[in-house]
Amino acid sequence: MSEVQQQVRFHSIDADASGQRIDNFLLAQLKGVPKSMIYRIVRKGEVRVNKKRIKPDYRLKEGDEVRIPPVRVAEKNDLPNPKLEKIAQLENCIVFEDDCMLVVNKPAGMAVHGGSGLQYGLIEGLRALRPNAKFLELVHRLDRDTSGLLMVAKKRSALRALHEQLREKDMDKTYVALVYGSWQSKIKKVDAPLLKNTLQSGERVVRVDEAGKPSLTRFKVRERYPQSDINATLIECSPVTGRTHQIRVHTQCVGHPIAHDDKYGMRGFDEQLRKIGLNRLFLHAERLNIRHPKTGEAVVFNAPLDAELVAVLNVLRGK
Repeated sequence: MSEVQQQVRFHSIDADASGQRIDNFLLAQLKGVPKSMIYRIVRKGEVRVNKKRIKPDYRLKEGDEVRIPPVRVAEKNDLPNPKLEKIAQLENCIVFEDDCMLVVNKPAGMAVHGGSGLQYGLIEGLRALRPNAKFLELVHRLDRDTSGLLMVAKKRSALRALHEQLREKDMDKTYVALVYGSWQSKIKKVDAPLLKNTLQSGERVVRVDEAGKPSLTRFKVRERYPQSDINATLIECSPVTGRTHQIRVHTQCVGHPIAHDDKYGMRGFDEQLRKIGLNRLFLHAERLNIRHPKTGEAVVFNAPLDAELVAVLNVLRGK
């Protein structure tokens, strides 16, 4: 990735950007610049607001003029061609769009953003499809192999409002997972703390550990398959917290790993399901209950299981 030398820039803060901390504002403006450098240029007084020095926690106000000094930043990656089949198909995955936000039914196998050897992900694809959108940012994330509903903010004010709902746990997310074994109905929640580790290879692995962050997922049995030779249960999962791999590790730690989970799964179980047509992680973000970031109205979004997952369930049902 090449670098470009920027000139001094002056940025007027509009209503949408007001209330944001200056350090977060600069991180968004200076893509590719390390956080340590952001704090350094603020401390040295190279960043000015209304010609005055400020601290990194200064909150911007509408009408503020921000001086951004010359900083070597990573040049923006070119967006993918919107005519690429995978990108063009994203248009059909949009389940809701207005001037505040997009809700997308993310396909399994698509990363939410580029990096780690990936040229592009869902967010870069959406930016390619919406070249006139000045602001498109992920509200939350889904693992690459998880399908289902994902929110993207089209305004900073919408991003702030939705992040507040996530922080205040004022948002319900429902996932559907096919897990190994006969899930006991008495297991209605798992609140095991989760610790994230990065291996030397760069791979992220999460485990239950008392030193980890508090994590809570609620569970409910949706369907059992007594007529099938494959011992599996379809469950609903409602994560209250939003930790990396949370549902996958919480199901594994109670002895019911999710089907086709390459990190936390059970090989023999996965092999049985492969024979009846399952070739992907059976974890799908099915429903979102939120308050609209602009109107405050309660809205519900749904994304039904795709044809591959439905076909697998029909085999388990003996159809």
